[in-house]
Amino acid sequence: MRITGISTHVVGTPWRNLTYVLVHTDEGLTGVGETRMLGRTDALTGYLREAEANHLRGSDPFAVEDLVRRMKYGDYGRAGEIVMSGIAVVEMACWDIKGKALGVPVWQLLGGRVTDRVKAYANGWYTTERTPEAYHGAALAVVARGYRALKIDPFGTGHFELDRAASNEAVALIEAVRDAIGPDAELMLEMHGRFSPSTAVRLARELAPYQPAWLEEPVPPENLKALSKVAEKVDLPIATGERIHDRIEFRELFESQAADIIQPDVGHIGGILEARKLAATAETHYVLVAPHNVGGSVLTAASLQLAACTPNFKILEHFNDFADAEIKKVVTGAPEVDPATGCFTVPDAPGLGVEFDADAAAEFPQRQARFDLWAEGWEKRVPKASR
Repeated sequence: MRITGISTHVVGTPWRNLTYVLVHTDEGLTGVGETRMLGRTDALTGYLREAEANHLRGSDPFAVEDLVRRMKYGDYGRAGEIVMSGIAVVEMACWDIKGKALGVPVWQLLGGRVTDRVKAYANGWYTTERTPEAYHGAALAVVARGYRALKIDPFGTGHFELDRAASNEAVALIEAVRDAIGPDAELMLEMHGRFSPSTAVRLARELAPYQPAWLEEPVPPENLKALSKVAEKVDLPIATGERIHDRIEFRELFESQAADIIQPDVGHIGGILEARKLAATAETHYVLVAPHNVGGSVLTAASLQLAACTPNFKILEHFNDFADAEIKKVVTGAPEVDPATGCFTVPDAPGLGVEFDADAAAEFPQRQARFDLWAEGWEKRVPKASR
């Protein structure tokens, strides 16, 4: 079996573009991969056009290791977010092909499953008015949907510092959410890498009474010594890693012992097997894995394949019950959270267990996605006529 080419489809939303890649073979089997880009979608599709000519056509889709190696190192330059994301969509599509050809789910090819259920946490649910009453109501909807865990960034547009008024507002929002979800649900606290160590430490202490399950990316990701400074001064678990795009670059993070949970994005770190290798290294440092998952249903399906065979897997992020829920229709067999358990069931279908619908995807053309505007309540403030 050989790869004959790829086709690329971009599904647009106001704050993210989802890039789907179909890898075609001379035996009629097609695999699908997905990643989510912020402001770099055209760069990714441009890279994929070159990679198709230089590395993909004529390659064996079963030879995943060799294909990743050539795409990562064959062009000599260092592989950053664009390249590793391009590798990821092709890599997961090749696993999809391999699983379909052999009639087994991808997790079966990676050592077999260690669990049949994967706990989910909700994100994207709090794009509402920034008041305790509105957040309380939104959080109630999350638990009513069956989720036992959810994540929130209550800090508005804070950067490096957060003044007293904004800090008090954040505490009030978190207090309202904790009241809504009760004492047993997990509440993840997101900082989006915006604060100085001293500000992050202060906020962590002020919010500690509400029992956050983790403190996520409290400082910008480039300076691990700053992260270590935070980790040494707070009692909450530290989570980070969504903006590290090469598993080798996690080495220093592990050595620093600054993180309790790592959050690689399967769509940015080179795919399923690269993420599985990283998870194995994390296990040797007693670190848990909770992938960043801000994509659609294909990326969720790929992350579930990783979850199924990873002993130190903690929980999986999920957006599409609360943000852009309509885009789920571009994928047949989209994974769903069971309202009775708050978990995904590990899929048993061959490959990734999903199929991409190009006709449905055409209803959501690529957009000038702006995460910064969305994060500030873009959907609430900008009239539809001006979008």
